[in-house]
Order: sequence, then structure tokens, then C-alpha cells
Amino acid sequence: MKIQNTSNIIAFILIAVFLFASGVASANDSTLLKVYVFDIKEMIAPPVWRTTKNAIEKAKEKDADIILIHMNTYGGMLDAADSIRTIILDTDIPVYVFIDKNAASAGALISIACDSIYMAPGASIGAATVVNQEGEQMPDKYQSYMRSMMRATAEAKGRDPEIAQAMVDPRIYVPGISDSTQVLTFTVSEAIKFGFCEGEAEDIPEILENVGIEDYELIRHELTATDKIIGWLIHPVVSGLLIMIIIGGIYFELQTPGIGFPIAASIIAALLYFAPLYLEGLANHWEILIFIVGLILITVEIFAIPGFGVAGILGIILMVTGLTLSMVGNIGPGTFDYDFSNLVRAFFIVVTAFVVAIFGSIILTKQLFNTQYAIGGKLALSKTQQAGEGYTSATDEYKNMIKKQGIARTILRPSGKVEIDGDLYDATAITGYIDQDEKIIVVGYQTSQLIVKKA
Repeated sequence: MKIQNTSNIIAFILIAVFLFASGVASANDSTLLKVYVFDIKEMIAPPVWRTTKNAIEKAKEKDADIILIHMNTYGGMLDAADSIRTIILDTDIPVYVFIDKNAASAGALISIACDSIYMAPGASIGAATVVNQEGEQMPDKYQSYMRSMMRATAEAKGRDPEIAQAMVDPRIYVPGISDSTQVLTFTVSEAIKFGFCEGEAEDIPEILENVGIEDYELIRHELTATDKIIGWLIHPVVSGLLIMIIIGGIYFELQTPGIGFPIAASIIAALLYFAPLYLEGLANHWEILIFIVGLILITVEIFAIPGFGVAGILGIILMVTGLTLSMVGNIGPGTFDYDFSNLVRAFFIVVTAFVVAIFGSIILTKQLFNTQYAIGGKLALSKTQQAGEGYTSATDEYKNMIKKQGIARTILRPSGKVEIDGDLYDATAITGYIDQDEKIIVVGYQTSQLIVKKA
């Protein structure tokens, strides 16, 4: 009887200890704050906007208590920065930023949108004047737009809007702070003094310690395979190679009958070119549409309109324009607010790829179908068929047709069909195009085809 009572007591104690430990663990788990961390350590551009959007979505999925941006940037594109500051302002989860040395220009705008700003020793924030790639100040309409965003963002977070816009415009005078000769940039101590920084810290753990958070879990945002692939595809070198495949595929398809591999390669290259740029916010709908319209005009010029005129030239211009504009993002609120230096660089890449593709395709076509260079001897016959071996040809028939007249039964552009003495023959126009039903005269022959001109 005593043994049974003792066993019951021991079991009861074990159950009590287990329940107590579970309760403590549950209490510890409930007090463990989730801090979701992602980096902004590059030029502010559409890829950074996409990373920010994905990071905030992931933070919400994981029920994060705090989002923390680890920043070190000299700025970047205004439209991307505007999108990032907007999503931060609209986020219910508190957003902290740790400025690890630099938050200039667009970086300053994003930082001011955050709920709390912490800076590493030697860091700075400000210098938000809108400039181009060469560092030259943009016209006042860009500065005005940036000033308004800085003011509105500062007001939304309880910071001084006059100080915020003084970071954009050197003409703004703030007594005791800005002398109206230079754009405003704060050091750590100055930012703390005037309410643009909550404190100084060496690293993220020190920030959380200063806030009074002891039990926390750091969750770092990782780039997905898709993000890495997109980043690789929008590299200028890769974009140039894709343009070469697009143009080269179209050229090769025009040299061969039917629809085959060249046009398929061209379509795939076009998708790989435009899709990443569209996802990153660089390519707009209308820019892609311009490229498609240009392609249609060139197709119409080749298959429907004799000669090469306005439609073909306009088609080439539209294709180059669409490819160029898709590579460049806007730096302002307007549809055509492009950075001229970026536009010139993109245009140079497109035109270079365009020219290399055309000349490369012409050379490659000759090499592929030349008996001396045919790959493995499979693309062209390498053996001569001698009459002494029993081979015959229709050379005499074609030779006797020189100076005969006939009718073009199809458009010769430059090849097609002609009718002579009631028989149809393959023919090629010696120059230009010959319309259907026009009179022709044979002037020569080559590779079982008549060479003709208008009679």
C-alpha cells in the first residue's frame, strides 16, 4: 500500500514539473520578439524596391514584431525610393533603420519614412538633392517633387519638415541648423539633437538592447533563386546578348522558308529580355508595345510592301526605342522623366547589339552554307557531280532562256515565280522588287534559278 502511494506521489510530482516547464517554455516563446532584417546596401533602383516589397510581405507572413533595414547607400532612383517609402509608411509593423555609414539622397528619404532611425558611429544622413549620373543637379521640378516628399514623410513621422526639405534645397534656411549655402547633411550627434535619429549603435544587437528588447529572434531576408536570376538577366551585358539573339533570330528566319528554330529563339530571347525588366519596374506596358509595333511594321514592309521605305525605317526606330526605354527607369513622377546619361548608355547598348547582330548574322549565314565551312559537312554538299560520272543538268535549257520574256506570277522580293512560254520557273530579281503580273526578261541564271529584271 505504501509503495503504491509513493508511486502516485512521484507521478504527480513529475506531471507538475512537466506542466511547470511547459508553462515556462510557453511564456518564454510568447515573449520572444521576431525581428525581420533585410539589407539596402546598393543603389536605390527597381531591384531594391522589389526586395523591400518581398521582405515586408515575408515579415507579415512570419508575424514579425519589428522590421529592421540595414542600410548603407548613396541614393539612387527617385521613383523607386518613392515606392519604398510609401510601402514603409503603409506598413503596420514598426520599421527601424540602421544607417551603417551612409543614407544619402534617396536613402535619406527612405530612412525618414521609418519609425525609428539608428546610426553607426561616423554615419551621416541627408544630401537629398536630385542629381543625374554625373552628379549634376536636375531641374527645379525634380527638386520641388523631392522637397514635397521629404516634407510629407517627415510630418508623417513627427519630424521637422523644414529640416527635411533643407536636405534637398540649399536655399532653405533653418535658423541654427542650415545656413542656406549647402544642402543639409547630419552627423550622428546632429541627427540625434534635431530628432532625426533615436540613438547611436555599433550593430543591430546594440540597437535592440537600447530599445530594451532582450529576448528576440533575428530572421534575415534571403534572396530567392528567382531574384538572383532576374538580377542576372537585367545585367547590361546579358541584355545586349539577348538583343543580339532577338535581331539575329528575326534575320535568320527571313532567310529560310516557313517558321522554325530562329524565330523561336528570337521569341524566347524577347521574353527573357522584357519580363525581368517589367518585373523590376523598368519596362512599362507602352514601351513593350512600341517594340511590338516596330516589329509588325518591319514584317509588313518585308512581306507586303515592295522595296524598303517608311514602314521599315519607322519599324527599326520603334524597335530600338522600345528596347532602349525598357532598360531605363524614371527618375521623376512624369512618364518621360528619364536620366539622360542612363538613356544614352542604354541606347548605345541597344544600337551596338543591333549592328553586331545584323553583321554577325550575315557573316554566319555565308559561313554555314559555304561548302568549305559547313559544320561537319552536313549543311552543304561537298562533292562535285561530274558529267563523266553520269550526272546531267538543265544548264543548256536555262542558257537558252536568256533574253526571253515572261510574266511575274508572284511578287519577286527578290525571289518568286515567273511564267515563260506557259511554264513556271523559280526566279530572282537582279535588283529591287518586281510586282505580280509585271513583264520580265531573263538576263541570266544561277543555281537552277533564272535571273530576271523588268522588261
